[in-house]
Amino acid sequence: MPDRTFDYCIAHTTPPGPLLDALERDTHLRTLAPQMLSGPYQGTLLRFISLMVRPRRVLEIGTFTGYATICLAQGLPEDGLLHTIEADDELAPLIHTYINKAGLTEKVRLHLGDAADIIPGLEETFDLVFLDAGKNDYARHYELALAKTRPGGFLLADNVLWHGKVVADDPGDPTARILRDFNTLVQEDARVENLLLGLRDGLMVVRKI
Repeated sequence: MPDRTFDYCIAHTTPPGPLLDALERDTHLRTLAPQMLSGPYQGTLLRFISLMVRPRRVLEIGTFTGYATICLAQGLPEDGLLHTIEADDELAPLIHTYINKAGLTEKVRLHLGDAADIIPGLEETFDLVFLDAGKNDYARHYELALAKTRPGGFLLADNVLWHGKVVADDPGDPTARILRDFNTLVQEDARVENLLLGLRDGLMVVRKI
């Protein structure tokens, strides 16, 4: 999407509000890779998807500083619960701070550690999954999460275009190759139907049949 067109889209999208603005600022000040943040444009889409699906149970794989977590949790019904998994335990204080400020402590459960170890132990059936952790593990996390997703439930995978490098099949970028293989895996998976959105860095939307 051309920069001017994207700027126009941003200008005609409801802004996220002061809490998420503050979290975005803190993420830039306190982390080494702030570009990993979902940000206001994608965050609004995630909130809208959650509001449309009205999931009772959400699984997020890759919390980072909790921006997408808050957006997804804002669509939960009264009895809803979001499980979010983050490998970097040093981010926990920042995550907890903003979950508390958002008034979502009763709706969000943070798990610290390896998602491949944690997901099998979650005795839940999920209505919505957001996959945004290490790209090398996408295929493994996809399989683990899909097994716990209800029929008709949705799984979203972020960054699947990898700055357009999946199209070029750049041999010098192993992550591009991994994500290209992941996109093929989803496309050929008879258990699901899928839509690859060219939003931001690519968002794969998967519906379990």
